[in-house]
Amino acid sequence: MINSPAPDFTLPAWTADGATTLTLSEQRGAPVVLAFYPADNTPGCTKQLCSYQDDLAVLQGFGAVLWGISSQGVDSHRGFAEKRGLTFPLLADEDKAVHDLYGAKGLLGLPKRTVAVVDAEGLVRFHHASQLGLTHQSTDTIARVLRELQPR
Repeated sequence: MINSPAPDFTLPAWTADGATTLTLSEQRGAPVVLAFYPADNTPGCTKQLCSYQDDLAVLQGFGAVLWGISSQGVDSHRGFAEKRGLTFPLLADEDKAVHDLYGAKGLLGLPKRTVAVVDAEGLVRFHHASQLGLTHQSTDTIARVLRELQPR
């Protein structure tokens, strides 16, 4: 998957501006961080997404866009985002088709905590799928990847 074209997709999403649909290929020109997480309002996912929110300016400093993706619907995402003050889009992959494209499904088809970084040209430059899902990729790790994508 690394250095290959990122599989394109369009999903419904909850954003700071309300419900919409987002398409990965429409983000060309900026890196996109895809943060797959198992479920809204669970302790591990809340910790993960709140840490990304706390450090969102770091990722945006590299010109990156952050999208959270899980299999819950837009209404669930709205509640989660409002409760936790999340300002980045949360995408609803209810049939887990995008999870399949990015290797973000584990045993019995359950979602895996996975991070993929897609560069400005649409190539996957980083991919990590957590086997147990107990920890998440830190903003520092993601920022290191984004720093390496910067023009020299």
